[in-house]
Amino acid sequence: MNLGVNVPNFGAGTDPDRLRAWAQTVEGLGFDLLMLSDHVVVTPDVAAQYPAPFYEPFTALAWLAGLTRRVRLGTTVLIAGHRHPLLVARMAANLDRLSGGRLVLGVGAGWARQEFAALGAPFERRGALTGELLRTLRSAWADTGDYQAGQIPLWVGGHSDAALRRAVRYGDAWHPLRFTMPWFEETLDRLKTIAEAEDRPVPALAPRVLLRLTDEPPAERRAGEGTLDQVLSDLEHLRRLGAEDVLLDPFVGDPDETLRPETAWHALAAVAAHRKELA
Repeated sequence: MNLGVNVPNFGAGTDPDRLRAWAQTVEGLGFDLLMLSDHVVVTPDVAAQYPAPFYEPFTALAWLAGLTRRVRLGTTVLIAGHRHPLLVARMAANLDRLSGGRLVLGVGAGWARQEFAALGAPFERRGALTGELLRTLRSAWADTGDYQAGQIPLWVGGHSDAALRRAVRYGDAWHPLRFTMPWFEETLDRLKTIAEAEDRPVPALAPRVLLRLTDEPPAERRAGEGTLDQVLSDLEHLRRLGAEDVLLDPFVGDPDETLRPETAWHALAAVAAHRKELA
């Protein structure tokens, strides 16, 4: 099972030096994947959770590609309705080639209504726009003649039946974000049912889980939250359920965490020390 890290690309503590340090830490600890979140306009609804500066993921990943050598690079998740599909296809294909084939493109429908309005994108059609993007990517990459852009893995986020159907139809993997383990197992059954109805294979599993280490086991918790033993047990459980990639998200929710990344780095180091047990 591959392990990756969702790196904060926002907040007061985030600048080029900090992003460089994050990339060096992630690759130095032996993680397989470094992913960034996506927002184009930091409207009030976005800023409440992810304040400026917010580094646009394609731009930041292109820069990080030159600072790293091994780790794969990706988006978790690119908001489908925020860019023209053909522009996404071109940028993704170029970034994949420039990085030596290391791009993973996670795609989702989005949630920030004010940001959609600022971009002139119809919030009510965000699901349809996600399907349009995924279809366009497949078509555009199939028509690309000078390199194998079609090999870029597409991870499709979301938890509704419509999102699961998009993952089955267009995705290489289903990419759910921050959940409890009972929810994941229940929704995985729904995913399998939808795949059967669509007469398609079940996509690979590439979940993103919270990483928050605590001294005492919390009474109610999400996957990846709790003592180190609980977190490792969650990762092993996901591996047994068939997850090929798991993304660790060490951002707990306070934007000021970006000023003190050492806490997150220590948690990542603790998990990395047990990496062989999860192989």
